Amino acid sequence: MNSGKTVAIIGAGPVGVAAAAHVMERGMIPVVLEAGAEAGHAVRQWQHVQLFSPWEYNVDKAAQRLLAPTGWNSPGPQVYPSGAELLERYLDPLATRTRLRHHILLSSRVTGVARQGFDRLKTKGRELAPFEIRYRNTEYPDGLGERTVRADAIIDASGTWSTPNTAGANGLSAIGENGASGRIAYAMPDVLGSGRPRYIGKTVAVLGAGHSAIGTLIDLAALKDQNPETQIIWLLRGDRPEKAFGGGANDRLAARGELGSAFAFLVAAGKIRVETGFHTTHIGIQDERLRISAGSACCGRNVIADELIVATGFRPDFDFLRELRIQLDPAIECPIALAPLIDPNEHSCGTVRPHGARELAQHEPGFYFAGMKSYGRAPTFLMITGYEQVRSIAADIAGDREAAERVELELPETGVCTRAGVEGGNAASGCCGGPAPVGVDACCAHDTSAKAAGRAGCGCA
Repeated sequence: MNSGKTVAIIGAGPVGVAAAAHVMERGMIPVVLEAGAEAGHAVRQWQHVQLFSPWEYNVDKAAQRLLAPTGWNSPGPQVYPSGAELLERYLDPLATRTRLRHHILLSSRVTGVARQGFDRLKTKGRELAPFEIRYRNTEYPDGLGERTVRADAIIDASGTWSTPNTAGANGLSAIGENGASGRIAYAMPDVLGSGRPRYIGKTVAVLGAGHSAIGTLIDLAALKDQNPETQIIWLLRGDRPEKAFGGGANDRLAARGELGSAFAFLVAAGKIRVETGFHTTHIGIQDERLRISAGSACCGRNVIADELIVATGFRPDFDFLRELRIQLDPAIECPIALAPLIDPNEHSCGTVRPHGARELAQHEPGFYFAGMKSYGRAPTFLMITGYEQVRSIAADIAGDREAAERVELELPETGVCTRAGVEGGNAASGCCGGPAPVGVDACCAHDTSAKAAGRAGCGCA
């Protein structure tokens, strides 16, 4: 063990606090910087969502060992938690009742990372300099709460929740999207709870084909049962709605199969209007309603709605890492060595083998990506995979190369999947990018939740 090392961990989500637990077990000192006022800030945004994966795949082993002396009772391993239960029964006790509470800095948003005394251009002696992490206490006015912490290594587990993808089909914001932001929500709003007054009795369009979109559409259908004036429009970029119906009874994650079956019934019953091949280009306000357009502004298709929910996934934020030397896959925006394992153009729900420090380390010695952020734009992240990532990374930082290379994770088979090249397969279907079509080999090794893209689903952080 190397008790002299300080490890900064960016983000106090499930993977971030697990990283801190593993760092402590290695005799090192974690410093966890969390932008939110409480640990699990992103989870709190999707706490109304139920995960598809049971408790046994959502609790880290080192964290469990840290909780044991507090009298913590482990939830039933086969019970499916909601986001709220994940917080109440796991994350909150871990962050507030264990030794970790002394190592978490809340309301501390990281604004920049560098090497002490080195800008990005300077090389000689760079690897020997400690990291400087600049952060701002968000409880104070801009500038008054700025602080710096130094560390020997950094694990960036900040996730992707704060940077959702936009409505534009080309990856850019649709023209007019920012100006119409007051009528647009992203990911998976709580339409049956806090968002009910906003959506009931309105015409609501939902853009996306993954579990975030499906879960939201199902909730909107329940809202329509309460108020028949509620109208629902599903905007689908692809041309095959059935891909979103999943494997039904063939899915080994029963909750996920049931969701797909329930959704298929709603579509067949005509409760949801479907607009396929809809590639959003423009969004504007017309007569105090949204005018959502696909194609050119004058000659394309148009949908009129009161509200739009964009559930098209997330992307990582690298702005605060500009002074570090990081290398990313040009398409997926993930560590280069990880890209072939998770590329959604190659497989939508294939078996991503467990991986760790080797794939996640950067050319800046001592810096690692972990958790949802390590997957860049790929939608196939699994929370338990994140736990294996940080176990390996903590071992690597401590100098235990054998443990860093060792695989200590057995992924569950979780149902049907598809791969590119299989008839009907595409990058948007499968585990976390969207349910796979029925009738394909059972090869999926990812868990999927009704993800609020980070994403609540996929048991992610």
